[in-house]
Amino acid sequence: MSLSGVCVTAVESRPAGVLGTSPAHRPFGARAKGFVALTKPRIIELLLITTVPVMFLAEQGVPDLWLVVHTCFAGYLSAGGANALNMYIDRDIDALMDRTSQRPLVTGIVSPREGLVFGLGLAVVSTLWFGLFVNWLSAWLGLGALLFYVVVYTMILKRRTAQNIVWGGIAGCMPVLIGWSSVTNSMSWAAVILFLVIFFWTPPHYWPLSMKVKEDYARVGVPMLPVVASNRVVARQIVLYSWVMVGVSLLLQPLGFTGWFYTAVALATGGWWLWEAHALQHRARSGETGAKLKEMRLFHWSITYVSLLFVAVAVDPFLS
Repeated sequence: MSLSGVCVTAVESRPAGVLGTSPAHRPFGARAKGFVALTKPRIIELLLITTVPVMFLAEQGVPDLWLVVHTCFAGYLSAGGANALNMYIDRDIDALMDRTSQRPLVTGIVSPREGLVFGLGLAVVSTLWFGLFVNWLSAWLGLGALLFYVVVYTMILKRRTAQNIVWGGIAGCMPVLIGWSSVTNSMSWAAVILFLVIFFWTPPHYWPLSMKVKEDYARVGVPMLPVVASNRVVARQIVLYSWVMVGVSLLLQPLGFTGWFYTAVALATGGWWLWEAHALQHRARSGETGAKLKEMRLFHWSITYVSLLFVAVAVDPFLS
């Protein structure tokens, strides 16, 4: 369902961090913000949106408040550690991309060594926090997600194949499994279905953004699908993944995991998603480029879609 391609490029750039000064001359407030920025808080917000509602579904009601707090805190540390290590590895290409040129390891607010130690520290603490305050199944799932994102996606896939975001997106699906396991200390087909929803959601969520900034990726040799394929091909892939995503999202009700409310929300939001995806494909087929392609419409809607769908996951047990 996606084109694969190989494109390995050596990136020549200034050493990351050369814009910074010695630690003594870096303002404390700016450094603190730099360490927070290493965790990519806005992305983690999205991960928590897919974790907490699944806890409600697993509990079939309101889960223990302290369990939610511990799960979210450990999840933040785990995802934050993965993001910090991702920035450490990608600091060479981040320095050349407009979208990432102000990241802390590029500007020098945080040194590469500090970023590495910070990321590894968060990985260790998050795993222990999951194991001691939630359960060890959740701890291993969290550690697996971190290692998958850092090693499989960042180090192996990202700079080598247009399949990078497809398979690398598995790491972003893991919070669903963690949300379920934190409550039940086990797995369920309901969790697997929601895992697959996020799996098929990730490429059509990220490819529109990649279309917008494909020159950035091309400049540093990262073969995101929009870099190696035409807008028509990318739009067709977006439509295909979108249909599968919506179809999978509707499996929860016939399998007995949710009721009418979730199904109604999944149909409404999924229908609007498909409308936007086909509209993007129509514009791509018509040869629209630049602002007329309006690829970011689908990107912004994709965030709203996943938020509404998972809120429905949390609310459904109270209405069905």
